Formats: sequence, C-alpha cells, structure tokens
Amino acid sequence: MSGDSGKLWGVGLGPGDPELVTVKSARLIGEADVIAYHSARHGRSIARSVAEPYLREGQIEEALVYPVTTETTDHPGGYEGAIADFYAESAERLAVHLDAGRNVVVLCEGDPFFYGSYMYMHERLADRYEAEAVPGVTSVSAASAVLGRPLVQRDEVLTVLPGTLSQPELARRLADTDSAAVLKLGRTFGAVRQALGEAGKLDQALYIERATWGKQRIEPLASVDPDSVPYFSLALLPSPAYSARVAGVEAAPAEPVPAPEGGEVVVVGLGPAGPQWLTPEAEVELAAGTHLVGYGPYLARVPVKAGQQRLASGNRVEAERAVEALELAAAGNRVVVVSSGDPGVFAMASAVLEQVEDPRWKDVSVRVVPGVTAAQAAASRVGAPLGHDYCVLSLSDRLKPWEVIERRLEAAGVSDLVLALYNPASFSRTTQLSRAQEVLLRHRGPETPVVIARDVGGDSESVRVVTLGELDTAFVDMRCLVIVGSSRTRVAPRPDGTSMVWTPRRYH
Repeated sequence: MSGDSGKLWGVGLGPGDPELVTVKSARLIGEADVIAYHSARHGRSIARSVAEPYLREGQIEEALVYPVTTETTDHPGGYEGAIADFYAESAERLAVHLDAGRNVVVLCEGDPFFYGSYMYMHERLADRYEAEAVPGVTSVSAASAVLGRPLVQRDEVLTVLPGTLSQPELARRLADTDSAAVLKLGRTFGAVRQALGEAGKLDQALYIERATWGKQRIEPLASVDPDSVPYFSLALLPSPAYSARVAGVEAAPAEPVPAPEGGEVVVVGLGPAGPQWLTPEAEVELAAGTHLVGYGPYLARVPVKAGQQRLASGNRVEAERAVEALELAAAGNRVVVVSSGDPGVFAMASAVLEQVEDPRWKDVSVRVVPGVTAAQAAASRVGAPLGHDYCVLSLSDRLKPWEVIERRLEAAGVSDLVLALYNPASFSRTTQLSRAQEVLLRHRGPETPVVIARDVGGDSESVRVVTLGELDTAFVDMRCLVIVGSSRTRVAPRPDGTSMVWTPRRYH
C-alpha cells in the first residue's frame, strides 16, 4: 500500500432516515474527495438521497450503475457474470481516485458488511489500499424500533435469513429459532410466506416496508398482497416471550410431570400433516413432556406449552438427536421425541432404540406412541389400494446400498405385492424411481395402477392415479409417496372425475 494513496471508506447510512446516520459517517461524507454510490439504471440512488444533507460543494461523485437488477441479460456469463464484471469495473474506477491520493467514501444503506453493496468493493481493493468500514444501523434494528417490540430477550435466539434461500430450508430454520428477520423479499415473498406457514409461525409474522422512511408500512404478514412487496422490506418474528406478555397470556412455568426414575423418552408420531391426524394418545404425551426434541418443522406442528423446552435440529442428524433426548432423560426429564407419520416407520423410534443399546442409558425408559403413516394417509385418499398384502419400501440409498433396494423390489415384484414407496426422489436423488419402475415392469403389466400422493393433509396436497407404464418420474419429488398396485388392484371412476383404487381381499 502506498502512503500517497487515498483511503477507501465504506460508510453505513442506516435504514433510511437521514437523522439515523452516525456522527462519524456524517463527518466522513462531508470530508471525502469522492462520493461513490450504487444505483439501478434509472440513476436514482437511495444511498445518495440519505447522505444528501451531508454532501458539500465540489465533491466528485461516482454513480455505480448496475447493468442488471432482476431482468435477464445476454452476458455470456449470465447474471452472475454480468455482476462480477460490473464490480470489477467499478473497483477499478475507484482505484483511479485512490491512486491519485483522493479519499473515497462508498455510501451503503444499512451496514456495509450486513448484506451491503460496499463489501464487493472492499474485497477487491482492501489488499491494495487502506480501507475501513463504518457500521450503520441495520434494517432489522430499525424494524424492531418502529414496531416498538424487542427482537430478542434473555436466552432467546435470533436468526437472520435471506429470502432467497429455498423454501424448505427457510421453513426448517424458521422452525428452529425463537425470533427471526427475513430480508430480500420482493419476488421471494411468496416462498417466505409459505415457509412461515410450514414452520407454524405465519400468524406471528409482521411485515415492515421502508422502516423509518416517511412512507413506511407495517402489516401482519399474512394479509400482505405479494404483488405490492418491494425489495426494501422484511419479515420479522419479534421476541415470542415479549409478545406473549403483551397479549396477556404469559403463564408461570408448568409444573414438570413426574417421570419414571432414570427419566423417560417417549417417541411420538404426529401423523402425516396437521392436528387432524394426531391421535388422542399422542396429544396427551406431547402435553406431558418437559422437553420436546425433533426436526424443526415437525416441532413447529406441536402447540406451544408454557414451561416446555424445545430442542430443534436438522433432518439428517437422527443419531445425535436420539443421544440428546437420552441425555436429557437420564437427568430425570420426561422427553418427547417427535416424528412425522409413525415413529416406527422410517423414523425416529429405531434411531432412539439403536442408541439405547449403549449401557449408559440402561436406566432410561423408552416408549413408542404410534401415528398415522404416510402410506395410510395416501391410500385413504383413493380408497383401499393397501387392502391386501403389501410391502413398504424406502427408495433412499443414503443408509443402504441400491443393490439391496433392487433385490427387494425384485422380490416384491415376483411376489405380486402392492408397494408403498417412501422417499421416491429428492434434490440429489433423481434416478431411483425410474430404476424402480424398470424393475417392476419386468413382473407386472404397464396398466398396473400407480398412486402419486403429494403432501397429503397439507396445503399443497395433490393425488394422481396413473399407470406403471405411463408414470413420469419427473413429477415426483421428496414430498411424495408412491403406491404401486399388484396384478389384483382395481381402478374405477368416481362421479367427480377422480379414481377409486382398491385391492380386493379375496384372491381368486
């Protein structure tokens, strides 16, 4: 770095109100030789408008105009290529001023290192010139302030998420946290709203647009028209404990239900979807637990009870989750491990019982409470395809080799069993169902009925009846269950145009 070079500043301007610009940021803006700011093609810059009261005569202004925002581009590298070239060119424009000994301030809404545009200049120039970021008030803090409600308190956890994450990932993370802020709405609003619904938190979510601006907007998120949502907005789940107190529903911690000596783990099946699938026995056990352990979106389906502690985790850590539950139970707690569907069918019961073989848990009692399975739910929507002997098989080769799956498909095909296929596809597993189709077509006709049931009991439920020969596996995803009939399975039309599917109990 040359001592004759100018200095690069990334200056945070806060959420939009010029009075929320810090004293240091205001001073640096007024002293700078060069003021740089990003804008869309229309040339208007929100950052410049916020900083305008602090600008002075004679300053050089560098408008860094994005070549694309949300539109398509003919750049050979696509959107990412166009933006990368833009940042490289912008950095070199600023380098000319820095080489000439001029101090450069890059204006940035919010905080420069919190999803800020300045960071792309910093990473390209900080190794060549002296560079420093000046923090600013974030949009998340501003939203909390205009709501008049704290983000978090005591030991609550706050999660900040970009709305550009996939909807399942958003749902998982929202279910796992106490409070949350979801940024980058605009075109992502629909997926964010759906994720909040799946996490069981849509009713608590608030929508804040242009916080601290003259035209700010605050509404319950569930009532917002998706077409009216700009980029400068966010979704907020404020402190749940504070919200409960304001609503007058705060209660003293519940007295823990006495657990057997040595503690207890109860593995409970929630059924495939909402509360209508929950058995009375499961409901009683959920209410009696002192600790609830499970995958985040499944925990979100359980009503909140004062005094209960919830420990959410990801979808691929069954063994760790089981150990956590057993450790809590060994300390004398009554722990409920929640599982979708039936816990004994490709779910948490076997994961817990596998860990119980460890002598450490010899004094911990383990019970399993059944639930309605996904196969039962899917079958009920079309009639009784599982009315005779059937086989339940997972097509996931994450925990067993495909060779084993294929041998079992062959055996079921030869035996003329109806099959209920779990985990038929996922983002990373796209060929298994096609291979299963090939195996089964060796043993039964292409006219064999196939039921594709997606999200049974959920908001996006769909059920289709096709044949094995015409099954298009591209329409099957990770939320589907597939039932393949036997040679005896029958299909009949219903008056509403759908199909009734059943397998006769008599075999003659």
